[in-house]
Amino acid sequence: MALRFIGIDPNTGDNQCPTVWFDEDHQEFVFQGWLADEELRADCLKAGSIPETEAVVRLPARMAQMIREACDVADRAQL
Repeated sequence: MALRFIGIDPNTGDNQCPTVWFDEDHQEFVFQGWLADEELRADCLKAGSIPETEAVVRLPARMAQMIREACDVADRAQL
C-alpha cells in the first residue's frame, strides 16, 4: 500500500491524533480522528444509516489545509 502521510494535528501533543493520509493505491483518503459522541452520531443518522463497518470521526477545522493537501494529492494521482 502506498500510504502517503499528509499531516497530524499540530495541537496533538503526545496523542498522535488526528491524522490525515492518502492511500495512492486505492485512491482513498484515510482519517484518524476522535470518535463521535452519541449526540453527533444521532445527528448524522438523520441523513442515513451508518454501517457497522464505518465510524463517524471528528477532525478540527485547523486541519483544513492538510485535508486540502490530501485532495490535491488525489487530484494529481488521477492525471
